[in-house]
Amino acid sequence: MNEKYYAKKRFGQHFLIDQQIIQAIVSNINPRPNDIIIEIGPGNGALTKPIAYFNPNLHIIELDRDLIPTLEKKFSHCPNISIHQGDALEFNYAKIGQKLRLIGNLPYNISTPLMFHLIQYRNNIYDQHFMLQKEVANRLAALPGGKTYGKLTIMFGTYMHTQHLFNVPANAFKPAPKVISSVVKITSKPDDQIIIKNPAILSRIVTQAFSQRRKTLRNSLKGLISDNIMEQMEVNPTQRAEEIPILTWSKLANTIKE
Repeated sequence: MNEKYYAKKRFGQHFLIDQQIIQAIVSNINPRPNDIIIEIGPGNGALTKPIAYFNPNLHIIELDRDLIPTLEKKFSHCPNISIHQGDALEFNYAKIGQKLRLIGNLPYNISTPLMFHLIQYRNNIYDQHFMLQKEVANRLAALPGGKTYGKLTIMFGTYMHTQHLFNVPANAFKPAPKVISSVVKITSKPDDQIIIKNPAILSRIVTQAFSQRRKTLRNSLKGLISDNIMEQMEVNPTQRAEEIPILTWSKLANTIKE
């Protein structure tokens, strides 16, 4: 990497430098020749280089214009790498193709909105391996009944399945972030598990229920869903929001008319 280049706080840049962690990520991705891989935020190419070794069709998206010359120079000998300067939140992933494999050490400030943005491309995406803030990763992968299970779990989990792979210490980066990171694997749920009719209604009831998560559903959803409707959905009105599985939230939301 160019010694004169410094990580930019406004881009949330923390460059991965730990080779063992890099190899662990590559091992979990398990890239193969002819895979179509999109790396978001390659930084100085620390992950790009070992991934490119497997000769996939590799596209890298970098927002920071100052990093583009470094990336172009470093990978000029790799005809299988295409470099795109732009915002990952505005990128049209469908134009790359089908069965896309997305990877990246995501800046913490865009990770959640980016993953929700990618839901619209779920039929184009095979899987995703991302580095996230540990707190966000735990919430995405949470199971019913735990303290980390909440609105983020349900709204994202309605469409996607998240598997927590391993944690990454702060000293694996330069500069070191103030939090621990985690690597997750995300896959699209089958169509028969995505039954929600109106995501806005789902968001409304989940927000209301979890804003009063210590109350029973009978009280937190009073005026929205009756005890009778809950019982028809095999939900006990005396349960709390954190006890209800993701798919059941979609069933409850579908009972409400716009």
